[in-house]
Amino acid sequence: MITNEPTSDVAVAPVMLTDAAALKVKELIEAEGNPGLALRLAVRPGGCSGFSYDMFFDAERDGSDLVSETGGVEVVVDIHSARLVGGATIDYQDMGLQGGGFAVNNPNQQRTCGCGQSFC
Repeated sequence: MITNEPTSDVAVAPVMLTDAAALKVKELIEAEGNPGLALRLAVRPGGCSGFSYDMFFDAERDGSDLVSETGGVEVVVDIHSARLVGGATIDYQDMGLQGGGFAVNNPNQQRTCGCGQSFC
């Protein structure tokens, strides 16, 4: 569900979470003790291929942010990043003893670097 459309002449699809990612993010937010937090996905210049993802908890919202909700968890993306990650899905994989982590499945990325941490 989109709760806020960015102010733009370009339509941007929301960023969604898989059920596994929503469950993990909800667990992490509860551990922080601040129910006003949302997961913010941003794109930063840098990395081998030009851009890298930045994910963090944020209680702030800007009027131009794209906000979507999955499983009771809000995902917030600034308008500039939204143009690069619109329609992406964030997944969480639990790998047992090897840990786990979040992965962004971004239909807009053309290629990634060998380390998998950046894209263009």
